[in-house]
Amino acid sequence: QVQLVESGGGLVQAGGSLRLSCTASGRTVSNPYMGWFRQTPGKEREFVSRITYDGKNSWYGNSVKGRFAVSRDNAKNTVWLQMNNPKPEDPAVYFCAAEGGLLITGTWLPRFWGQGTQVTVST
Repeated sequence: QVQLVESGGGLVQAGGSLRLSCTASGRTVSNPYMGWFRQTPGKEREFVSRITYDGKNSWYGNSVKGRFAVSRDNAKNTVWLQMNNPKPEDPAVYFCAAEGGLLITGTWLPRFWGQGTQVTVST
């Protein structure tokens, strides 16, 4: 089993930046993906980003494309989400996710989830 622990959430000013971290324990996260989702009350969990094991390929949700950046360090079993220029629509609980696979639609279904970290954006 893999345990995922997020950190780095908190209050960020609109237009500022914030970096979320997620470290896995239990065993090394293997292929294929690590990444992030987010969720606000009353809404479904939303895909934010994922990155391949070798770090060469990454994908982003339309709402964060061009503003957020995902990266990982397999030696540290860690994935990061750099949140640049956060907007009022970005506040949510951000969940780290790992492994799993893709549906035929391309939707990622992670196998492991973190507990989430709250991000709030001040305007």
